[in-house]
Amino acid sequence: MPAIQLPFSQIEYDRRLALARSAMAAKNIDLLFLEDPANMAWLTGYDGWSFYVHQGAIITHDKPPVWWGRFMDGQGAKRTVWMDIGQIRPYPDDYVQNTKMHPMEHLARLIGEMGYGKASIGVEMENYYFSAKAWQTLKSNLPNASFVDATSLINWQRIVKSEEELVFIRRAAKISEKMIDGVMERVEPGLKKNELVADIFRDQIMGADGHWGDYASIVPLLPSGPDASAAHLTWDGREFKSGEATFFELSGCYRRYHAPFCRTVFLGKPFQAILDAEKVVQEGIELALEAARPGNTCGDIAKAFYDVLDKHGIERDGRAGYSIGLAYPPDWGERTASIRKSDTTVLEENMTFHFMPAIWMEDWGLEITEPIRISKSGPAEALCDRPRKLYVKD
Repeated sequence: MPAIQLPFSQIEYDRRLALARSAMAAKNIDLLFLEDPANMAWLTGYDGWSFYVHQGAIITHDKPPVWWGRFMDGQGAKRTVWMDIGQIRPYPDDYVQNTKMHPMEHLARLIGEMGYGKASIGVEMENYYFSAKAWQTLKSNLPNASFVDATSLINWQRIVKSEEELVFIRRAAKISEKMIDGVMERVEPGLKKNELVADIFRDQIMGADGHWGDYASIVPLLPSGPDASAAHLTWDGREFKSGEATFFELSGCYRRYHAPFCRTVFLGKPFQAILDAEKVVQEGIELALEAARPGNTCGDIAKAFYDVLDKHGIERDGRAGYSIGLAYPPDWGERTASIRKSDTTVLEENMTFHFMPAIWMEDWGLEITEPIRISKSGPAEALCDRPRKLYVKD
């Protein structure tokens, strides 16, 4: 049976395919193989928890995309992609996690059967899902083909969101608000972290405003006290304690679209340094959102924020945000534009970012962040609507 409910219109998929083909032509690519599940989903609609095995989409200039993956996941493709069943080309399960044979052998034969054995083939060389063994096997089994590094080629086509995509991101943002609201209502000294995380997941999956919630590409991050000096710690069974700040880095997700959102809570009386940092971050956010307008660059956003930090004598390294949208684990970023001084990406209407002006000190951390959309004119739109402050609870 065909897919029962495609998330987007056929016009939207046609628009995306045209962008992909234009990008391929610019790099003289005859056939593009995509193993990134986000790019695969963006072009075909495929959605399933199967990215732990080799799978992908094959894009050419004159035919609909081909879905390629494990045999048992071919049934999922029949239920989620927009293409006809003839474009679904699974490989036998014998190839799965077998050291004596590799799925790329099957893919190479398929590419040859399609008439592209001597063509210019694009592959995503820098990718979580495309292994060194996969590259070695594909290349050795297509000796007459030439290969082009297509890393992030399709990611960059996704950076400006369509109106249909923005609907999903706004739904994700509503879920993000619900998740943060739930945290602030429940968190208190003596509550075990894992118990709060269970409620966070419930809020995430229950959704908001009548729309269900999907799983996010990153699990909840909520380090406390000195642990909050580290950006990416998760949770354990310890209790929240008075006298500590905890930042919550969370994201609602709707049909794989994300809206990452962070707030920090202090249990008890905050110390002066974190209160001072709160004011600095608030000032930096306001000026950065003013700079986040069409025609400016990602670097302009970063400079506006870092100039405030410099003025107040706060040292911080690294980027202050990144492009967001459709994503699969282990990352909810699009791996394209970053909010850092050196990034010259020109901002366009309907680009979406997680603006993340977090501060991590030696023994505490503060995160007050916003998912944002570049507006048609004027400052960026914050997609979530909650106070930009350090939350304080006794």
